[in-house]
Amino acid sequence: MDITQEFPIINQLIYLNHAAVSPWPRRTAEIIRQFALESLTYGGKHYVRWEQQEQILREQLRQLLNAPAVTDIALLKNTSEALSVVAYGLPWQPGDNVVITDHEFPSNRIVWESLRTKGVNTRTAKLQVGYTEVENSKIPDPEAEIIAQVDEKTRLISVSSVQYASGLRLDLARIGLFCRNNDILFCVDAIQSLGAIPCDVQANHIDFLMADSHKWLLGPEGLAVFYCRAEQREQLQLNQFGWHMVEQPLNFEEKHWKIAKSARRFECGSPNMLGIHALSASLSLLLEVGINNIATQLLDNTHYLLTELPKLSDIEILSAQRDNSYAGIVTFRRRQGNTGELFKRLQQQGIICAQRWGGIRLSPHFYNSKLQLQQVIEFIETQI
Repeated sequence: MDITQEFPIINQLIYLNHAAVSPWPRRTAEIIRQFALESLTYGGKHYVRWEQQEQILREQLRQLLNAPAVTDIALLKNTSEALSVVAYGLPWQPGDNVVITDHEFPSNRIVWESLRTKGVNTRTAKLQVGYTEVENSKIPDPEAEIIAQVDEKTRLISVSSVQYASGLRLDLARIGLFCRNNDILFCVDAIQSLGAIPCDVQANHIDFLMADSHKWLLGPEGLAVFYCRAEQREQLQLNQFGWHMVEQPLNFEEKHWKIAKSARRFECGSPNMLGIHALSASLSLLLEVGINNIATQLLDNTHYLLTELPKLSDIEILSAQRDNSYAGIVTFRRRQGNTGELFKRLQQQGIICAQRWGGIRLSPHFYNSKLQLQQVIEFIETQI
């Protein structure tokens, strides 16, 4: 497969902003063109076939997560909605607490802090990323810092699999095993890893996982996967109701409706068919290439940036640099010069990136070539 044919954007830009919003593969844009034309010409005449595509997407997501069954998969609007389903579905008691980290994107912080009205506390683990300058350059242990925040009132740990700014990649299996052994729920915001590196909800003992599709999954905004472990499904009180979340959604005359036994119970209304077709097309590419192959190339790209950027004068890496502690995000800054001005020049040069954590965040995907990354390094060198 000539992967460059799927990403014509590489002829226009060096796109290193997949941790924000990704470009679509060619096949995704094509399926949306076809969907739009079909809607224009036939309206909803072929809706049954659209529903079949929805089931295909659920199976694709099941494979990507290694979920036990498609009934564990719900399709929601975004990560924040899924986090809210968990936060406002659990039966909290005053004095309970949730453990998060100080690196979290607001989605995985605000929702838990909002539970203070229910008497629920938020405990925050302070994470180190690189080597410390004390204690003989001791290597930080972020998982230990998270676990250290747990006490007898901890009901749930909620973390991002990869932190949006620092790029720190957590050992989910270690945290998940601790949670399972201590009867603590484990919630994972996987938006910065799903589609980039392998994910296994069973091996990692994850109870709840959510991720939007518009980053590493190369899909559209407005559609997210929500995995809920079967054993926890009925423990979540529902706060949204509608025709789609009942056991027989097409029986519109049913007076004695029952809530769906599957994760569809979290989908209150009409599905996002446009987004479903787009995400399914993008996932077909990821599954065709193979998530292990994608991870190998992506991690190689990340390692290249982590190796070459520090060779430039005035450049300091802010991201995690140890093996197995990073995924696709590299954040750096100038030690002496103006980091904001450098960011503007990168954008003007067609090198698309982001400003995060006081630095510049580069987030290449698997299809970005080493030549592109070399061109970025060379351009930065001319600007400092």
